[in-house]
Amino acid sequence: MTQQADVVVVGGGVVGLTTAIALNEAGMRTLVWTAELPRRTTSAVAGALLGGPVMTEPRADAMRWQTTGLEIFNELAARPHTGVTSARGRLVSKLGPGTPPWARDLPGFAECSPEELAGFPSGFWITSPVADMPCYLDYLVDRLCQSGGDLEVCTVASLEQPTAVAPVVINCAGVAGGTLACDDSVTPVRGQHVVVANPGLTEFFYEGGADDDWTGFFPHGDHVVLGGNARPGDWSLEPDERQTADIIKRCAEVEPRLADARVIKVDVGLRPGRPSIRLEEENADQGRLIHNYGHAGVGVSMSWGCALDVVKLVSA
Repeated sequence: MTQQADVVVVGGGVVGLTTAIALNEAGMRTLVWTAELPRRTTSAVAGALLGGPVMTEPRADAMRWQTTGLEIFNELAARPHTGVTSARGRLVSKLGPGTPPWARDLPGFAECSPEELAGFPSGFWITSPVADMPCYLDYLVDRLCQSGGDLEVCTVASLEQPTAVAPVVINCAGVAGGTLACDDSVTPVRGQHVVVANPGLTEFFYEGGADDDWTGFFPHGDHVVLGGNARPGDWSLEPDERQTADIIKRCAEVEPRLADARVIKVDVGLRPGRPSIRLEEENADQGRLIHNYGHAGVGVSMSWGCALDVVKLVSA
């Protein structure tokens, strides 16, 4: 029989796990219900550059959420075995020449030389925390359990189902969260990454401001995550060979050593696209229902800020 809890969090990706940890560490016994183990969620295939600006989230809370997250991720980068490290790399863009004014305040800022721009009209160096997502998710699961929480793999057919277990339910189910909440504004945004053996890279590269296809690579020890793309409305989780070839080609044009790197695997995930993040309490017939979904491509960077706001809502 399913155990009782103070709170049930629906969703075992980075947003759900972080929310559950924040609730547990605030003194509430929390149970995570997830359709897939965390390493099989969309969060596991995120590129997870955490120090760049978030320009796509219109909510007024976005800057505060990002600042909170960056502080926490910088702390995690100083600890072993979290999956988070601090790295140097380039942020580039095709949006036009010149350095945006906010860039000079980023840690480790330095202008790129013409050669370092790799054909892009603008770019600069920064130092940022980055996450090897499978390892980071493992860390979150361990932290969840150590804080007194638990995780169950199960199918949630409706948000009424967990009210039999706990008086408070938090919907952190990503794309499925929109379905459970009958929210038609949520759209799957399919993304594909290619993971290759690391030919000796230590610095990341990321193209910001691109809509559909972008160039980026993120070294994590013995492997490198290559990206990437965004396909709104596409539910397919099958890898696309042509997209794989295009991703490798774009990355190899910046870093030739990636051209012949051994492909380890191809990952596909469905980001929960929405006009803005939904973080609010909804009137429910049974118990309390709080939504925390719709993070699109910024779920990792926003996870801690949103989780701490959920704690405030539950405690109010």
